[in-house]
Amino acid sequence: MTAQEILKQLEAFGNEQTKSVLIKHGAKEPFFGVKVQDLKKILKQTKKNHELSLELYATGNSDAMYLAGLMADEKQITKENLNEWVNQAYWYYLSEYAVPWVAAETPFGFDLGLEWIESDIETTAAAGWATLSNYAAVNADDVLNINKYSKLLDFVENNIHLSPNRVRYTMNGFVIAVGTYIESLTSKSQQIAQNIGKVKVDVGGTACKVPLASDYITKVINKGNIGKKRKTARC
Repeated sequence: MTAQEILKQLEAFGNEQTKSVLIKHGAKEPFFGVKVQDLKKILKQTKKNHELSLELYATGNSDAMYLAGLMADEKQITKENLNEWVNQAYWYYLSEYAVPWVAAETPFGFDLGLEWIESDIETTAAAGWATLSNYAAVNADDVLNINKYSKLLDFVENNIHLSPNRVRYTMNGFVIAVGTYIESLTSKSQQIAQNIGKVKVDVGGTACKVPLASDYITKVINKGNIGKKRKTARC
């Protein structure tokens, strides 16, 4: 399949109600409003495809860009590719999900996450925290820099309420992720989550809610799922 053929499929799958919802969340033209379940129908046809994912992302069509994230080959994509992607990720479906998912599955995901959280650009910094969260979720603890993750928790505790809107959201998610996926840091994450308390994020008038990190981690503890890693960051 070519990128143009896929764009035609995306247009056919487009849904006005979905489009209206996504606009409230921050999506902008051009895009058709395709549900993730329909994106995955296309993904079944293409599988992972490095070159095609780059072509789709370059279209600037939000549906195609999100699909590119699902389609990307983490073994072939480069730091340069991902830096281009994060620079073009103009809203949080792309900057906090599509791009970080791919980045986290690469060998250099941790380094990219550390670079991105230093950015003055809100979407890029948010992408960095999301990448670090997902990197912890898909990598065994003996691969992770536990000491650095611990220091990042301290940073979040001291800076979350002073950070930009979407950065606050992904920092909160980072505390949850570390507490959930890195067992040796669960207690510390839980304490920091309690110290942080409720994190206020402007969700643009949507029904989205910011999870209370302390409650979330407690639920994972009660289910006995602490430390259970994910096979893939993408979903």
